Amino acid sequence: MNSQGSVLTRGLTARHIRFMALGSAIGTGLFYGSSSAIQKAGPAVLLAYIIAGAAVFMVMRALGELAVRHPVSGSFGQYASRYLGPLAGFITGWTYVFEMAIVAIADVTAFSIYMGFWFQDVPRWIWVLAIIFFLAAINLLSVKVFGELEFWFSLIKVSAIIAMIAGGAAIIVFGFQMEGAQAVSGLGNLVNNDGFMPNGWVGLLAAFAVVMFAFGGIETIGVTAGEAKDPGKSIPAAVNTVPVRILLFYVLTLGVLMSLIPWNEITGETSPFVQIFDSLGIPLAAHILNAVVITAALSAINSDIFGAGRVLFGLSAQGHAPAAFGRISKRGVPWMTVLLMTAVLLVGVVLNATIPEDVFLLIASIATFATVWVWIMILASHVAMKREIARNALAPSAFPVPLWPLASILTALFMAGVIVLLGVYADTRVALYVGALWLVLLTLAFKLGVRGKGKERAVLVDESPSAAGATDSTEQTRSTPVSSSR
Repeated sequence: MNSQGSVLTRGLTARHIRFMALGSAIGTGLFYGSSSAIQKAGPAVLLAYIIAGAAVFMVMRALGELAVRHPVSGSFGQYASRYLGPLAGFITGWTYVFEMAIVAIADVTAFSIYMGFWFQDVPRWIWVLAIIFFLAAINLLSVKVFGELEFWFSLIKVSAIIAMIAGGAAIIVFGFQMEGAQAVSGLGNLVNNDGFMPNGWVGLLAAFAVVMFAFGGIETIGVTAGEAKDPGKSIPAAVNTVPVRILLFYVLTLGVLMSLIPWNEITGETSPFVQIFDSLGIPLAAHILNAVVITAALSAINSDIFGAGRVLFGLSAQGHAPAAFGRISKRGVPWMTVLLMTAVLLVGVVLNATIPEDVFLLIASIATFATVWVWIMILASHVAMKREIARNALAPSAFPVPLWPLASILTALFMAGVIVLLGVYADTRVALYVGALWLVLLTLAFKLGVRGKGKERAVLVDESPSAAGATDSTEQTRSTPVSSSR
């Protein structure tokens, strides 16, 4: 390992970035967590995904405008430090690392559940342990190899989703009914069992905790900016297409699933995809889908490790994390951050060995708090940047958000509402307690442990085309160094 290196390789293409974001956000939340959201809201969960998807798209546009102007590996942690202050940057960066760690534990938990479909007598923690070491090895390779693997992981699950939508739609339209099937398929399943909104508005609001968790990870697009070959083109392309695709995948997929089988028959004991096609009696379909959801979990964990590692690298460059996390291998990978994430994921082994039946919802609700908090900080950083641009008459952004400022204000209010909802419902209230304690601990850690340049605002280079390479401050940049071979 090259302990002196501090340069990340810009080896990610637009194709890599698009599929990495899909890989992180289309995973456990859809293939496993959606069953919990369906149980809470019934078919009305489709409304929750539409509303949440629109809000997430606005967050991504805000992040996209920031990332095109300042393509750095620390991403929103450094943006918060630059525009909101060093404490905000410290809290945002470490909360994202916390989010990715918690989400990764949820993903490995789901992976162990999927493996239980085939190997019911094998303890879950064994599968968790095996997959952690496999993916840690992958993440120690070059970023280009990582990007290619993530591309194929994501391609498999996206193709499977499209095939599932097409196959499910054919069953509904043509009235196919397999011999021995227990479910009667049809669009009537969306309204026949106590109506479209069987649990009322209370159930719909309760579903938002799981729904927001499902979209968590899409902000990985911003993290990739520091290693993108051409962030001015690849980031806007990813931001404009991926959120819409994810929203369509979630809404169409769950709409088809709940048409194939009544929503109240989805148990959550395994992936709802596997359960539904198994109940329809289609030969081998459940086994094929189980292989697909396993691939999806691997893809999501892979992206989790990548995202947390790169933000830790950025925190190290700011003086907000130990300098060891800034060490780069000869392949251009921040290897210490990979080792830390591997150690954190070993917690998942303990959790799956001790409380396997209760761990997923607990982890998902805590991850939702961390995810939404990071999104709120992205929005706040973006607002501060727009104000500075206007105040100092700076060059306009190359990738501005639409409907400014109304859409951004409404999105911020929605995100704050989700935080409040976590405290309203008993089964997610612990997430609010954990989240509040986490923020307090981070504030104390900053006050007591951060010294020197860590107390200063980040100074970032403005790389937007309209800025012609100008810096955003009178000071010389101290942002994360990047390779000149773009």
